[in-house]
Amino acid sequence: MKQGGYGIAVRNPIYLKDENGQEYFWGFTIVILRVPEIFSDATSALSKFGYEYSLSKTDNPWSDNYKVVYQSDRQLTNPVSYDFTIGEENWKFEVTPENGWGNNTLIAVIGVFFIAITLLLAVLTRVWLVSKENKNKFQILAYTDSLTGIYNRYGFDELAEQMITKNPEAKFVAVLLDIDEFKFVNDIYGHVCGDNALKSLADSMKAFFPSGALLGRNGGDEFVILLKDYSYDDVKEKLQQFTMAPKTFSYKGKEHQFYISLGYAEYPTFASNRSQLMRCADAALYEIKLHGKNGCMAYKEGLELMARKQLGFAFKDISENLPGAFIIYRADKEDDELFYANQEFLHMAGYKDMDELFRLTKKSFRNLIREDEQKKIEASIWKQIDNGNENDYIHFHLRRADGAYLPVLDHGRIVESQQYGKVFYVLFMDWEDMNSHYSEKFSG
Repeated sequence: MKQGGYGIAVRNPIYLKDENGQEYFWGFTIVILRVPEIFSDATSALSKFGYEYSLSKTDNPWSDNYKVVYQSDRQLTNPVSYDFTIGEENWKFEVTPENGWGNNTLIAVIGVFFIAITLLLAVLTRVWLVSKENKNKFQILAYTDSLTGIYNRYGFDELAEQMITKNPEAKFVAVLLDIDEFKFVNDIYGHVCGDNALKSLADSMKAFFPSGALLGRNGGDEFVILLKDYSYDDVKEKLQQFTMAPKTFSYKGKEHQFYISLGYAEYPTFASNRSQLMRCADAALYEIKLHGKNGCMAYKEGLELMARKQLGFAFKDISENLPGAFIIYRADKEDDELFYANQEFLHMAGYKDMDELFRLTKKSFRNLIREDEQKKIEASIWKQIDNGNENDYIHFHLRRADGAYLPVLDHGRIVESQQYGKVFYVLFMDWEDMNSHYSEKFSG
């Protein structure tokens, strides 16, 4: 008796909850139903009554060729055939009596058997549908980025490969984009706001690009788009519009703007396959990064196809290891909002953390200056700025967390920030320490 290896797997996803009550996927169970085990009682009865039988299925839903899964030892002569479908697979059950069809008793038995097989098929169909439903769920999980709801890198690469392979004569435009200074957003506002920025960008992509566009997140703050039946001329203006369109994330009820850089390339003009197409788009994105960011560029011959090099330093890594106290605040006479202070500054001024600094100063730089010096110091700073000096040096008394004051030298520089407009980057040096270590520099 021949036995096939065909089985039906039922996968049931198991979800657990983390400490925040969020569900996450943990694993699944597998149940295998083998055809020989399912049909063993029925086929045993057929053998006892003197019948030969065969159970076959097609190789795939589009094939007319049947492959035997399970059958009796002898060849079938003039069998009765019963065709049925489970899901997308076609099945055939054939049966014939060993001594021909002259026995009425055997005909009655086979009728009963067909009723039994019909009930069995109903059960198998239900099992198959549950299995397929679970398979689809797992496929969605495997292909989708959980944060943004668009394809992850694995899903995007596989689908993009299929699209280009099936349409080798079509035109495609591949787009790579990322958030400018994304590490700054994470370091200043925290990873929750960073996630909000990522979701906001993905939502903007869904709303802006046509429904047939393939959207993906490569990881981190890098996103990717594949547009079918588009050329450079078709997308140039649209991609420029998308790059310059306002994008924001929310922090404590207030909207903050962020910016993106974008590079794109055309298939088959500059690439013969998906991988090369993506490298071309990446080269264009890298070129934008080298020229000031917040822009949009098409790949052209001469741009090197190389992986972009990352310095690997986050803003926080750099600022926390500067050999000096450091803050950033808004360069505005009416709104001098404090944005950031490194650990060296917090230690110098006696603040436990930035939350305490923001609370005691009401996030205002002027509240770090001794009250009787505030007007004089502010006037001196803006006089230097109005005279065209990007750098200024100011000596004043810095308010500490305990209410005492520390004499410091403030070395500030005004710069233009994409996120916040004009800001001051300021280094502080302890005035008394400077005098004790460099007294000759201050004599006279």
